[in-house]
Amino acid sequence: MSGPWQTVLSRNLVVDPDVPVGSFEDYWGNRVEYFAIPFRHPTLEIASSSVVETAHQAPVNYCADVTVAEARQILSRSALSSIDYRRPTRLVPLGAVLRPLETEFYRSSAPLVETVLTINQWIYENFKYVPGATDVSTPLKNVIQMRKGVCQDFAHAMLSILRTAGIPARYVSGYIEPVDPTIPGSELVGSAASHAWIEVSLPGNRWWGLDPTNNQVVGDRHIKVATGRDYHDVAPFRGTFRGVLEQNLKVSVDINRS
Repeated sequence: MSGPWQTVLSRNLVVDPDVPVGSFEDYWGNRVEYFAIPFRHPTLEIASSSVVETAHQAPVNYCADVTVAEARQILSRSALSSIDYRRPTRLVPLGAVLRPLETEFYRSSAPLVETVLTINQWIYENFKYVPGATDVSTPLKNVIQMRKGVCQDFAHAMLSILRTAGIPARYVSGYIEPVDPTIPGSELVGSAASHAWIEVSLPGNRWWGLDPTNNQVVGDRHIKVATGRDYHDVAPFRGTFRGVLEQNLKVSVDINRS
């Protein structure tokens, strides 16, 4: 996905068995590729490779003094373009689901940018990253009760907090570079497979990316693939098949800096 801070220079998709692959743009603006295999096959391999040029997001100093209340008023004028990112979904319920956290995350008079950064840090400090503790069907209320999960859970929690405050925010699926070879001790969590973070809508028609799993503003080590309301909108792979009950799934991700 190309955008303001990322350009896809080249991309290649290989499916084995070899079958025709079609594509279309979905409701959220993501490119979706699809195929069908109408014959027996013992294995299915999907290999996607890309060359992507990334950059740091531009600073958001221009709206640093805009309060939460002012942002709500400004963003409400663009209701048609952001209404889907204000509403609850099955994976991102709003309101009462947050009550067990017993935390006041925002004040109407507080600056929006500062508030969002504080929420990002709070999730990082109060939730433990534990692979296998949850899966894609784990309700957010269970994640909140356990205070542990993985990147998609932390993204859903932050989306719930922001949307409950009336601030549009969307889910982002992508990848992260695990280590910056130029900076010692720069390891990021969540690089074993696909990663998830959020983008919050700011006044000025700007989407600002934040990664609560690593308590970071999204930078040039984040590679965005798709955006939507929650994980279900941007699952990396979905489909149906007929076959034996037992199956084995293997996923590997390699990111190399050039």
